[in-house]
Amino acid sequence: MKRISHNPGRVEWAGENPGIYLKTDPASAQYDTLALFFRVALSSYGRGHAAIVLGAPDEARGWPHVPNLIMTDNQRMMRWIVDGWVTKMPTFIGKAGLGAMTWLDCDAVEKRPGDLKARYSETLRGSGVTLEMIWQDMGPPLPVEVTAENSATKEHEMYSVFLEAKKAEIRINGTALPGQVADRQFFGRTMSTAFLAFSETWVTPANKGAA
Repeated sequence: MKRISHNPGRVEWAGENPGIYLKTDPASAQYDTLALFFRVALSSYGRGHAAIVLGAPDEARGWPHVPNLIMTDNQRMMRWIVDGWVTKMPTFIGKAGLGAMTWLDCDAVEKRPGDLKARYSETLRGSGVTLEMIWQDMGPPLPVEVTAENSATKEHEMYSVFLEAKKAEIRINGTALPGQVADRQFFGRTMSTAFLAFSETWVTPANKGAA
């Protein structure tokens, strides 16, 4: 297919969307902890930040009973993204914790990039909760261009720059959630289940309907 400089599709949202998926048993097919961070620079619902954490992905309960929660400073935007994107991502499909997670307001977001190759973190505070997501020992940047049929939603094209992290952890009020980084097949190669995703852009192709 001939590449063109201008994509005729519609940009739905763009920003950053790193994630951390952890297992207590590397051989298991199930994750014990799932987390995604969002720094949305552009969307139909404005800008904002959020972090989704499912520390008990298969339990239909929310915080504080189990660590299933979302922290955000733009709930309208994130309900749209959860419904249109997160619920369709293979790792999150059918997870009872996603529908039952507690929605918390976020008052502050602190990014500490430091030496990007060594350590990167995002800290969210609000509603009596301090949430930290930490990535360590990053690999080289990987440019990614995914067609709609191969994307997580099967509806949108996706463009991003990924950096896999060999180590990662998630802390809620100073307590680390269980699990370690594992390997998975991602974009046709073996990659870590912890990653940074910069300049991530989701586009509805010109021949598709609204998202």
